[in-house]
Amino acid sequence: MSEFRGYVGKSLEFLKTNKIGVGDSVKILADLTYLGIIMPRYEHSDDKHLVLKLKSGYNIGLEIEKIEKIEKIEKIEKISSPEKSIDKKESLEKNPTLPKILLLSTGGTIASKVDYRTGAVTPVLTAEELNSSVPELAKMANVDAEVLFSEYSENIMPEHWIKIAEKLKEYSNSNYSGIIIAHGTDTMHYTSSFLSFALAGFPIPIALVGSQRSSDRASSDAALNLIGAIKFLVNCKTNGVYIVMHKDENDETVACHMGTRVRKSHTSKRGAFQTIGDNPAFIIVNDQIHRNMKGDFFKVKEFWPRINLNTKVALVKYHPGYDSNLLGKIIEMNYGGIIFEGTGLGHIGKTMYDNVKKANEKGIFLGMTSQCIDGRVRMTVYESGRDLLNLGIIPLENMIPEVALVKAMWALGNSKTLEDVKQLMLLNIASEISE
Repeated sequence: MSEFRGYVGKSLEFLKTNKIGVGDSVKILADLTYLGIIMPRYEHSDDKHLVLKLKSGYNIGLEIEKIEKIEKIEKIEKISSPEKSIDKKESLEKNPTLPKILLLSTGGTIASKVDYRTGAVTPVLTAEELNSSVPELAKMANVDAEVLFSEYSENIMPEHWIKIAEKLKEYSNSNYSGIIIAHGTDTMHYTSSFLSFALAGFPIPIALVGSQRSSDRASSDAALNLIGAIKFLVNCKTNGVYIVMHKDENDETVACHMGTRVRKSHTSKRGAFQTIGDNPAFIIVNDQIHRNMKGDFFKVKEFWPRINLNTKVALVKYHPGYDSNLLGKIIEMNYGGIIFEGTGLGHIGKTMYDNVKKANEKGIFLGMTSQCIDGRVRMTVYESGRDLLNLGIIPLENMIPEVALVKAMWALGNSKTLEDVKQLMLLNIASEISE
């Protein structure tokens, strides 16, 4: 029953008594006078509060017992379904002098709108909807929009990476100046890593763009990230895969991070993404694009699509007390690769050594990264590191652990022998190993 979604007990009775439903615009008299829209509640919420979306875009909770009066102001019409939206769209005039940009949506906050009647988040499907919500876009480029799927980023799996890469490959000879992938932020750097390897040498730039805060919030970064991404794609004169997001809390600065050197470093800040070990590859300040990184970012010059992968790779984060039997189970499950996230310069405890030896003898690829945020793996410094080298573990320089995981999946999927895997893992394809 979407009209009272999430409301139970006293709160449900309160709404029914006052003939108020989710999505209604109301005036509430309590300690102050509030104007806003009644929002749905989470499935396991208490029954003592209403949730109200204020005009500013923020949600607040109001205790029912402290509400003196509630009055319905108007009815908010339910947002039409995507199918109806497409049927009723107005044609958007294209400016033939502007460059063309393709936007592929995979879901996430940036490519969505809120239906206040049901609380559902639905994808923005058309260029018309995009341009009506961010009118600045139409002045910079002709944007074509297409939905591949609509998933929260935690639900995007390697099979989705394959679908994205195959779709991008279709546009490798297109007349687009660049391609935007609207993506949820939580696993964006995994997707950008895979695309960097699978589509090495792609002739035009690809920008993964997300939003930390939804478009119905006053502090949303969705529009500014999209605007920054289009400025970058149209003017950067480069190729490769990037993540384009706010650099910090400043609304005038957007950062373009290389897809293999970036990590989400904060849960909620708008400037959540950081290039590890360096400055972002490009910074956009208003209309100026500043290139930070020197030399060639991408070692593969010709388009080199290899879109296979093998997910039988484990990421093992070593810690004191780690049960080596867990590593034994991974070996028994016929995994093809293990990436260790070791301590310091690249170490794991000696209780692991017997199973590391078994894995090496079984022909499993073994790679070492570090739990440290910055710096390189150097396994020759201490005796323990040299022992691990002798057991077959390959040091992966300063590759980020998540990037090493994705690269190992990709390398296994595109190799016939263990030696092939080792060669690909040590080949610096998209600056996953920085100079």
